[in-house]
Amino acid sequence: MTRIAIFGEVMLELSGADRAAMRLGFGGDTLNTAIYLARLGWNPAYITALGRDPYSDEMVSTFTEEGIDTRFILRHPSRIPGLYAIETDEQGERSFHYWRGQSAARDFFNVEGAERAVAEAANADLLYFSGISLSILDAEGRSRVLDLAADVRARGGKVAFDPNYRPKGWPEPEAARALFRALAPAVSFLLATDSDEDALFGCAHAEEHLARWMDWGVGEAVLKAGAQGAILPDCGRIPAVAPVRLVDTTGAGDSFNAAWLDARSKGASAAEAVKAGNRLAAEVIGCQGAIMPRKTA
Repeated sequence: MTRIAIFGEVMLELSGADRAAMRLGFGGDTLNTAIYLARLGWNPAYITALGRDPYSDEMVSTFTEEGIDTRFILRHPSRIPGLYAIETDEQGERSFHYWRGQSAARDFFNVEGAERAVAEAANADLLYFSGISLSILDAEGRSRVLDLAADVRARGGKVAFDPNYRPKGWPEPEAARALFRALAPAVSFLLATDSDEDALFGCAHAEEHLARWMDWGVGEAVLKAGAQGAILPDCGRIPAVAPVRLVDTTGAGDSFNAAWLDARSKGASAAEAVKAGNRLAAEVIGCQGAIMPRKTA
């Protein structure tokens, strides 16, 4: 079975339309994808750092129950998980507020066990991470993730990357643009989003955004466009699946990524993988928060 390694950050999550009754859970872009991959039958290894606090203990226990390999979730001796709050409007669109200065994941490479975790990840058949995974690290940490991606490719594995650009995570846009361009030749599967690409590179047609990444050297690319579906370089736009109800768009792109990677890893075409991603995303946006209750997954 394909060995999947996912590197990123997981945080505590406050969500709900009523601030006085917000629900405490957990989330994070790559963690969301890991959970949905596990629910699709995989056993992804999640690589991050948490604290030694009760919330971290509960998260690791929950991830294990979900079917995630938690051996490489390191425990930082003094830091704790970050926190974010989600507010949603009447259309289900969300805004985020973050408290992540002491996030243990930001200091991952200085935690005992990091070298072993990276060595294991280098032998994965599929490595997945995101622009957020890179943005929380310092320059040396980002360089080490790029080296890891190159090592995976050199050993015959594949690398999946979601740019997931968030301006607050970067000192300036050029830092993200330069890093993404350096990473591109190691990327087998690019899973980008139109609004993120517009924010980082300027508004452009979907085909222009895709062509940029292909010119930089990625193997395959898909551009997610929310309710407008997703675009492939050779197939054009594939329509989205209309949700039964629209509650919260949080996690839609992350779940799309999971279904897309699941389908491609099982031999489906890129177009069929997009359709699978659209179907799962349509379910996710009908629930509050990034992760659906297990009984509906």
